[in-house]
Amino acid sequence: MLEKVILASASPRRQQLLTKIGLDFTVEPSCLDEVLDFDMDFGFMASEMAFKKAMKVAQKHEKALVLGADTIVVLDREILGKPATSLEAKEMLMRLSGRWHRVFTGLSIVDAATKTHLNEFEESWVKFKDLDDIEIKNYIKTGEPMDKAGAYGIQGKGALFVEKIEGDYYNIVGLPLFRLNSMLRYFNIKIL
Repeated sequence: MLEKVILASASPRRQQLLTKIGLDFTVEPSCLDEVLDFDMDFGFMASEMAFKKAMKVAQKHEKALVLGADTIVVLDREILGKPATSLEAKEMLMRLSGRWHRVFTGLSIVDAATKTHLNEFEESWVKFKDLDDIEIKNYIKTGEPMDKAGAYGIQGKGALFVEKIEGDYYNIVGLPLFRLNSMLRYFNIKIL
């Protein structure tokens, strides 16, 4: 019997989603330096990073189920990380304007006792409307783009830029709940 479920992420969005579905969990960020392996497919890259985060936390526990997640935003085969400055956020949003991009979220669940693990990923497509300079400037003033891959949050004011999506909405937020539920069931954790 597992003692607890641990989310290896400081993301408030992931915490909110897990709370929303009624999962009992604690939070222990992995504080892992994210070094990406660019020889991998983006989905596998995200799931590998999620695994490293989960495993780092799992190694500190005798009994726990540890959930790691990592989200990557990709435009033209280039990863758009979290902007370090307002100028970087502006440049990313200008590049996304009027275009489709992909969002990958890797998930990993590690049983700390046995080191049994399951790694998967989800991919969604997002189409931005054409953005004007005033919209971009006002959005950056909100501060919302600064801690998000691709410089936007679909669950916040960034939703005003999203014309269409194909795939799992919650994947774009950073935690694909449908896929997560099937992974949790593999470890005999049933939410419903």
